[in-house]
Amino acid sequence: MSLTTSQRTEQEVSAVQTIANADVLDQLLKPEVQEALSVLVDQLPKLAEMMALLTKTYDLAQKVANDRVLIQDMVGGIQEVVKPLEEKVKGYASAAIEANERAEQSDATIGLFGMLKLLKDPELQKMLRFGQAYLDILGERKNNQD
Repeated sequence: MSLTTSQRTEQEVSAVQTIANADVLDQLLKPEVQEALSVLVDQLPKLAEMMALLTKTYDLAQKVANDRVLIQDMVGGIQEVVKPLEEKVKGYASAAIEANERAEQSDATIGLFGMLKLLKDPELQKMLRFGQAYLDILGERKNNQD
């Protein structure tokens, strides 16, 4: 009596499953695998709790990622913060470029009396106060770290 193709296929699948089951059983009989499984079983409540938290986080991330109104509001909020900063940075950059150009064009020597005259300039005083305050703060933070 000859076997049909489907019967041969079923026998081959059954043989492969038997070999796979034997491999799994061999693995399960190893002491290190049994110990690892024991630790894993002990940690299952924590793993279940972590998976629940991850699932909630994933769901929230999906909702946020798919919420077009929220995304547009966030982009708008970021732009509201960045735009004034961008204008200030452009102003400072253009002032720095212009100051560099003036300094390169000028051959004037600034002597001791010129420096004393500059010390009376309100903008220089403001910058010196800022520099002093900045250095004081850095010193305080360094002392607090030590």
